[in-house]
Amino acid sequence: MTVTATSVDESDQVPPLAPAPRGARLVRLLPALSAALLGVLLYVSFPPRTLWWLALPAFAGLGWVLRGRSWKAALGLGYLFGLGFLLPLLVWTGVEVGPGPWLALVVIEAIFVALVGAGVAAVSRLPGWPLWAAALWTAGEAARARAPFNGFPWGKIAFGQADGVFLPLAAVGGTPVLGFAVVLCGFGLCEVVRLAVERRRTRAVQRSAAAVALLSVAVPVAGALAARPLVSDKAENGTVTVAVIQGNVPRAGLDFNAQRRAVLDYHARETERLAAAVDAGKVDRPDFVLWPENSSDIDPFANDDARDVIDRAAKAVGVPISVGGVVQRDGKLLNEQILWDPAKGPLQTYDKRQIQPFGEYLPLRTMIGAINSEWTSMVRQDFSRGGKPGVFDIEGAKVGLATCYEAAFDWAVRDTVTDGAQMISVPSNNATFGRSEMTYQQLAMSRVRAVEHSRTVTVPVTSGVSAIILPDGSVSQKTGMFVADSLVQKVPLRSSKTPATELGILPEMALVLVAAGGLGWAIGSGMRRRQGGTEG
Repeated sequence: MTVTATSVDESDQVPPLAPAPRGARLVRLLPALSAALLGVLLYVSFPPRTLWWLALPAFAGLGWVLRGRSWKAALGLGYLFGLGFLLPLLVWTGVEVGPGPWLALVVIEAIFVALVGAGVAAVSRLPGWPLWAAALWTAGEAARARAPFNGFPWGKIAFGQADGVFLPLAAVGGTPVLGFAVVLCGFGLCEVVRLAVERRRTRAVQRSAAAVALLSVAVPVAGALAARPLVSDKAENGTVTVAVIQGNVPRAGLDFNAQRRAVLDYHARETERLAAAVDAGKVDRPDFVLWPENSSDIDPFANDDARDVIDRAAKAVGVPISVGGVVQRDGKLLNEQILWDPAKGPLQTYDKRQIQPFGEYLPLRTMIGAINSEWTSMVRQDFSRGGKPGVFDIEGAKVGLATCYEAAFDWAVRDTVTDGAQMISVPSNNATFGRSEMTYQQLAMSRVRAVEHSRTVTVPVTSGVSAIILPDGSVSQKTGMFVADSLVQKVPLRSSKTPATELGILPEMALVLVAAGGLGWAIGSGMRRRQGGTEG
């Protein structure tokens, strides 16, 4: 048998695949780039800027990017959105300790946003998807506020809305309802635009879909307008004249702690300066004085020199002072507020309950020490947690206390009000974060809390910005940064409770259940589609 070779015509050969044109590659990268930039846009909507409305196009764009994606693609796009948002928002966490902790925090927190992104893509195929998608965002925030290490709620959408039209909704259902309304409106805008484009292309849009899209935008705005009567700065239990002291620190940064006696002296000196102004008739005499967190990092119960400084300041001004101290008691290290009477000395104390991981205690100490021993040296001894809400009875006024980091946690502020607080104080120490945006972000939180619970909120800070906030969320007075100053003002006391205070965690739980229902529906629908495709 003879085998002959046959020639193959060159025209029959399959040419090698040509590389995709550069433009095509860029088009494929466009969703990823868009997701990251939309995250940056959301960041720009946060304080110190007053561009709260930018949150709406940020979420509208996110909905457009995620709609109809596979869960894997949406997971990646959601992560990029989270990075774009959180990297600049939380840059202050690395001001003194370097980029390592900042990047680690963002990498972890963005995972929650990625999971929300995957969920939004899944529910985007459902009727009324903006509702399910906004509830999923709220569920993601609820998870971030609880885990890991007892949560990190910084960056809640509500905290970017202190100057916005949606703010009255904080009085309806707290930060979950306020944030949900903003996100719903943003996703609703996405759906309105999408349906408008579809109608232009096909000249046919379901009326029910159009109605749902319009309602997604209209209902949050209408709800905010309807909630405005809940916002009031009228006194219900009389008024008190309060003084907020900002003593300043010798220098910014972590090493201000090495100047503990100087910090205490600065706050005593500013209080004595206020007392002189009162005696001269230049300023009204306050009913009590509020010092910030860490105003006495020298334990006044164990050190006579610190006790004498505080006692002298209290006697000079002639009224009680709430002092922020670091105290050793029964082998425990406590971040404590101490009510110091000019005649009787210390009367009441409140121990901070929501302490800051990696700042006031070190989780995973052994593992972290193996990675970088310098980090463990920054937190040599862990602070202990307090166990009870802090409400000081000062000259007949009940003052609730939420120390610094606690202002970010819904429960930590709410239970001071349910425990009888007629006003709230948020003593803070921002000196370790320099002139970063952190202090403005925290001030915005306190403004939201004022409306949420219809209470005056004072913010005494070691280095600024200190402020007095009325129950309608407006800032009536504030200081500059890294200056010694005092604020004195007559403020209203209130005892009525807003729906948000009364309902507590219930609105958040309801929205989490809505999110779970939407996600379950989406997963079930997807499984039925796949089964139908297989059978067909």
